[in-house]
Amino acid sequence: MSDIQNNAAPELDIRPLHPALGAAVTGIDLAQPLAPETFEALHQAWMEHLVLVFPRQAVSDEQQIAFARQFGDLEVHHQDIIRSNSAPEIFRVSNVTDDGKLMDPDHASVAQISLAQRWHTDSSFRPVPSKGSILHGLEVTAEGGQTWFTNMYKVYDALSADQRRRIEGRKACHDFGHLATLAPIKPLSPSEREAMPPVWQPMIRQHPVTGQKSLFISPIYNNAVEGMDDEAALALIAELAELAEDEAFVYRHIWSPDDIVMWDNRCTMHRVTPYDLGLRRVMHRATIVGDGPVVAGAP
Repeated sequence: MSDIQNNAAPELDIRPLHPALGAAVTGIDLAQPLAPETFEALHQAWMEHLVLVFPRQAVSDEQQIAFARQFGDLEVHHQDIIRSNSAPEIFRVSNVTDDGKLMDPDHASVAQISLAQRWHTDSSFRPVPSKGSILHGLEVTAEGGQTWFTNMYKVYDALSADQRRRIEGRKACHDFGHLATLAPIKPLSPSEREAMPPVWQPMIRQHPVTGQKSLFISPIYNNAVEGMDDEAALALIAELAELAEDEAFVYRHIWSPDDIVMWDNRCTMHRVTPYDLGLRRVMHRATIVGDGPVVAGAP
């Protein structure tokens, strides 16, 4: 029997984790290819719940990459310090080197990874932002290090009339280089800067599959808003990020070893909670290439 047949039409159990977003999925082996009907069931669950949690999936990097590729092409990160040496499609969210050594807490890579404690959406700084991310928890911390996800459809719906007036028809700047103003990270090389110039993205976007509108910000990369001075722009982004953190919109994931979490970057933001940087935390992310430039949501 083939691998696809082994993973065909499994007894999928999809259990919601929070009223706003998030569902646990069991009854599937992500190390095996997905049969077409299984893919369709998973994709439908992903569109409905935005964040899918697959517990106890002890996959290799190669198996994680193969699973992710069933949803689209994968990004290769433009920074050597983040990209895995053995698998360029793997983004290393880790305070441990590729050869297994714990980094010092003041290491530049740790400083950059720690910026994920602020709300963001992956690859918003690309002309075509990411479709989704798939994160594998290889080594997790017993305390701290949770990943919080927020439903940006619901955040958009919760905007006040004044907030909506201030963002409708406007774009925000998404600049990877903005990270360097937030923490003492390794400066971008000329080639890295050339690879990732700032881009302007609509602040209200329409999802290409569901058709729903969501707020589109990514505070660790946003440093400007059309028609505003810098101070007003940053204040607006901070105000919107505060709204996004309302517990009514947020699922808080507590990691167990070999959890795999998959989320839709087109309608969520996420952040990690602080943890002891003297403890090992190793997470490997595969990032799915977006399906086209951001489409602005019509008023």
